[in-house]
Amino acid sequence: MASAVLFGASTPLAKPLLGEVAPWTLASLLYLGSGIGLALVRFAMRGRADQKRAEAPLRRGDLPWLGAAILAGGVVAPVLLLMGLAGMASSLASLLLNLEGVFTLGIAWLVFRENVDVRVGTGAAAILAGAAFLSWTDGASFGSIGPALCVAGACLGWAIDNNLTRKLANADALQITMVKGLAAGIVDAVIAQSQGLPWPSLTVALTACIIGFFGYGISVTLFILALRHLGAARTGAYFSTAPFIGASLGLAVFGEPMTVQFAAAALLMAFGVWMHLIEDHAHDHRHDEIVHEHRHTHDLHHGHDHDPDAPDGEPHTHVHAHAPLVHRHPHYPDSHHRHVH
Repeated sequence: MASAVLFGASTPLAKPLLGEVAPWTLASLLYLGSGIGLALVRFAMRGRADQKRAEAPLRRGDLPWLGAAILAGGVVAPVLLLMGLAGMASSLASLLLNLEGVFTLGIAWLVFRENVDVRVGTGAAAILAGAAFLSWTDGASFGSIGPALCVAGACLGWAIDNNLTRKLANADALQITMVKGLAAGIVDAVIAQSQGLPWPSLTVALTACIIGFFGYGISVTLFILALRHLGAARTGAYFSTAPFIGASLGLAVFGEPMTVQFAAAALLMAFGVWMHLIEDHAHDHRHDEIVHEHRHTHDLHHGHDHDPDAPDGEPHTHVHAHAPLVHRHPHYPDSHHRHVH
C-alpha cells in the first residue's frame, strides 16, 4: 500500500516538469534520483552490525533477469508514460495506468503459472474496477490514440518488469532497486544526449530526482518486498489501490468533498481486498530439493543445520538447502510456494 501511495503521487508531480524537460531527460532524472538516493542510503547503512545477516546480495545468475527487468520497466516504460502524459490529461493517464495491474496478473497467471483462483481473481477484478471507476471523469475522451497507446505500453512494460523482478525477490530489495535506477537512469541519459536534448535548471533537476527517489526508489523497494511474500498477481492487485489511496489523502488532508464516485470505488476496493484477506489456500504440496540464499528465520520451511561461519541471530541470510518435503498448510505463492496446481 505504501508503494502504491508513493508511486501514485509521482505521476501528477512529474507532469508539470514536462513543460521544461523532454521525456527522455525526465525519465533519466527520475531514475538517477532513485539510484543515487538509494546508493546514499546503502552507504549510510554500511556500518550497521547486522548487515552481514540482513539480506542476500545479487548473484551472477540474477543478472539476466535483472537486465531484462531494467530494459522493460526502467528504460521503455517510463519514457512511454512521459510521452503519453505529454499528449493527454493526467487524469486520463491515471485511468489507463490501472492496466498495469491487469497485465501483471495476466502475465503471472498465464506465463509464470502463479496460482490465481476464483476468489483472488474476483478480488483483483473488484480492486481494478474500483480504481477505474475512481479515475473516470465526466466527458472523458482519450482523443488521439497515440498517447493512450503509449501509456498502455508503459503499463505492459512495468507488468513485465514486475514478473521478472519476482524471480529476484529473495535478494536485497534495496540493492535491486538501486542497480535498476542507476542503470536505467544512465541509459536514458545517454539516449537524451544522443538526441541533443538540453538539461534543465538545477532546481528542476533536483525536483525530478527527489520525486524519483520516493516515487520510484522507495516505492519499488517496498514493491519487491511485497513480491517476495505475496507473488506478482496479489502484489499487483494491491498496488492498483493507488488512486483510491491518493483520493483518500485528498479527503483527509485537503478537505475535498466526498462524492458518490469515491464511495462506489471505496466499496469495490474494500470488497476486493476483503476477498484477498479471507483467502485460505491450502492443499498437499511438494517442496523439491533446492539450494538458495535469502533472509529467513527457522520456521516450518527452514529446519536446516548451520556451518560454523553462519551468522548468529535471526532473521539472517546464508546459503542453505531445503530437503524434499510434502505437507499441507495455508500459503501464498511466495518464494517457497511456486509449485504447479
